[in-house]
Amino acid sequence: MTLATVKTQPATAVPFHHALEQLLAGLAYIDLRVRWAVARARAFGLNPDDEFRGLYISDSQVDNLLGYDIGHNLWPHANGQAIELADWPPALDAARAQWQARTAASRAAGLTLPLERLRERFGLNQIELDALLISLAPELDPRYERLYAYLQDDVTRKRPTVDLVLNLLTDSFTDKLALRRLFTEDGRLLRSRLLICFADGSGREPTLLSHYLRPAARLVEHLLGHPGVDEALLPHAELITAGQLDPLLSGHSDLPPGLADQLTAAAAVNPVFAFVGGHGVGKREAALRLAAAVGRPLLRADFAALAAGDGGLLEALQLLWRDGCLAGALLYLTGWDKALDEDGRAQPDLFELVLDYPHPIIVTSAALWQPTQRHLPRPFFPVTFALPDYDERLRLWQHYLAAEVPDLATVANQFSLTPGQIADVAASARDLAAWQGERLVESHLFAASRAHSNQKLSTLATKIHPRYSWADIVLPEDTLAQLREMVNTVHQRPTVYGEWGFERKIALGKGLNALFAGESGTGKTMSADIMAGVLGLDLYKIDLSSLVSKYIGETEKNLNRIFTEAATSNAILFFDEADAIFGKRSEVKDSHDRYANIEISYLLQRMEAYDGVVILATNMRSNLDDAFTRRLHFIIEFPFPEAADREIIWRVNFPPETPLAADINFTLLAERFRLAGGNIRNIIMAAAFLAAESDTAVGMSHLLHATRREYQKMGRLIDENLFVV
Repeated sequence: MTLATVKTQPATAVPFHHALEQLLAGLAYIDLRVRWAVARARAFGLNPDDEFRGLYISDSQVDNLLGYDIGHNLWPHANGQAIELADWPPALDAARAQWQARTAASRAAGLTLPLERLRERFGLNQIELDALLISLAPELDPRYERLYAYLQDDVTRKRPTVDLVLNLLTDSFTDKLALRRLFTEDGRLLRSRLLICFADGSGREPTLLSHYLRPAARLVEHLLGHPGVDEALLPHAELITAGQLDPLLSGHSDLPPGLADQLTAAAAVNPVFAFVGGHGVGKREAALRLAAAVGRPLLRADFAALAAGDGGLLEALQLLWRDGCLAGALLYLTGWDKALDEDGRAQPDLFELVLDYPHPIIVTSAALWQPTQRHLPRPFFPVTFALPDYDERLRLWQHYLAAEVPDLATVANQFSLTPGQIADVAASARDLAAWQGERLVESHLFAASRAHSNQKLSTLATKIHPRYSWADIVLPEDTLAQLREMVNTVHQRPTVYGEWGFERKIALGKGLNALFAGESGTGKTMSADIMAGVLGLDLYKIDLSSLVSKYIGETEKNLNRIFTEAATSNAILFFDEADAIFGKRSEVKDSHDRYANIEISYLLQRMEAYDGVVILATNMRSNLDDAFTRRLHFIIEFPFPEAADREIIWRVNFPPETPLAADINFTLLAERFRLAGGNIRNIIMAAAFLAAESDTAVGMSHLLHATRREYQKMGRLIDENLFVV
């Protein structure tokens, strides 16, 4: 395109045939500005035939520079060419008008124009758009690298500097000073990260005019019709286009009825949604369905993972803000907890960016929070995704597995799982059954459910894998009956709380709290083990004495960590050594008494709010006051075994495979040695190792020797008559 053709072409309003044609027309207009700059440079005396040009500064150039007043060395109208150069600005105005007219005609014709959308979404004026296109040109055509090097009189400077862009935009020194603001950090181009301003890396501190400019990494691809996210955000962000949404949303919905419609209606006022809930409760599906309903792509990002990057939270959010605006996307930020301080308030600079985003935005967190600003510029809607109740869990289980497992009521009752977890468990259970070459049955569902429950509790407590059954324990009939009643209570929760309506009468959690009281070794831990096996749940043993701290508030923090992780673990909590914290709450005489009572009250509060099974074990029930026992559903005494029970314990603790000598007298052992079941098991194990070492069957001599050692370990006096047969 020549100056003559621009001056003679009529200003037509023919629409562009496609978006690329509009982009190329914009670059043709920029090309005209480059030609104008070349004409001015040559009028200034820039010699294109000098093979060393750009590598040195000649005396004549210095003399010329000294001859100008400040601000007049901008390729001025000189050397008798003022008239010809004066013809360029009108020609540029005509070219711009023609380009804008065709853009308007294309928009009226319904043509999607990425460059025009970009201008509208970021609020760019024409000068800012020109500056952006000048920086874009080398990304599309490498000849601009050589042209820019020529205009900057330096063969190494192939990208435009701020100075070059300003010189391409105007030949007025006054205008150039005014336009510097375009390339400061608060200018729209840099603030929105459409342009990146950087130094040459030489280590010196260059002026603003010497800084280079380049477009955002994926800006060209976006304008060419290939939207995406900045490489600095990968792999923790993805853009889900409208075409990708439909396959993701086909089939069953795990959302509560009406929620999707409610979100869609609320999106009309362009709010900030705060989705609150744990993993798998439906937040992602809700975001996908909302994006599909409002006809926008979804830009999803793991904000917590991006926070660990080199750029930090603010830079990550600025890049997401830019890429979301480029795509016109609904922005979906998971892990917003990272943006909250200890008091649950959002960091002001981050929340300001969120509020400034022009489209609906969703931030997700595990805990509920509220912004502190009283007057927000847009609505703020917190949406809590609660765990599904028993009826909803059963419906989900039946959706995924009704054709394969007929009875799903037990697994729906035992495991409080999110919709996403239930879908994952169903897939894992099928894989487990296939691996074992078996038909899918309930045991596979229980194993997969345990695996998909929160396993972090194992870092705070000891995980016990259940290995005992009712046949392995020896207890009085009434004690066994109470243990079975506990199991039945867990099994019948759907009937009592659901069908019979007792859930409306329960203010706190629907869990089960029990106290096991008895001397060490009487079967408390073993009973918890059996219950966990029967219920198909994990069992975690917590030494309560290890949680108690002398520092004020630390005990509560330790307990809070336990119950926070337990909330999603679907496990039985077994607190051993409960005497360390429970006792008669004494009259408050000093600060230590007051804070000891606070610790007890805090534990009682967390136990009542917990929906699972909590078992406390103590050696001294008498130390517990009425206020505490009133909060327990079961208090089960584990008496010291009498001789008849001890004989059974001696017998049942030998595996069938163990060779036994004929001289063993279980009746004599039970009557002679008053020992708890735990001690008897220790003796049997020690005797087995003694017999294995001597390569003989386990005999009376091995058992008596092992019993002597157990007495010594317990600190009991040794009566030699007891160890003579």
